[in-house]
Amino acid sequence: MNVWYAELNRPFLTPPNWLFGPAWTTLYIMIAIAIIFYYKASGKEQVLLTTAILVVHLIANFSWTPLFFGLQNPLLALLDILILDVTLLVLIYLFWQASTVASLLLIPYLLWVSFATYLNAGFYWLNRG
Repeated sequence: MNVWYAELNRPFLTPPNWLFGPAWTTLYIMIAIAIIFYYKASGKEQVLLTTAILVVHLIANFSWTPLFFGLQNPLLALLDILILDVTLLVLIYLFWQASTVASLLLIPYLLWVSFATYLNAGFYWLNRG
């Protein structure tokens, strides 16, 4: 984490910095496994749509850190994470149609991203102006 982040007012329930690395590592492994299960499943009907949404989702995922920490802009990061939330919900639905396991593997990620959305909104609200 950087100096700018260390000086921000923190929302209630902000976890310690050391938790983010293990949490994201675990989640990225589960996301990768979910994607493998989805693409190995038979009977997928909306592969192109799912792939397009997955690409948008991954771009939003990897854009969040540069927006929040690089640009030091919690508002842009919040807009980005809202895209992440919506695309993740759609992916869970689309994965469910092809592979229940793939869909279920994304649930911890959904919980974490929902919590991250709360934190991001809190950082924006507490540090605006």
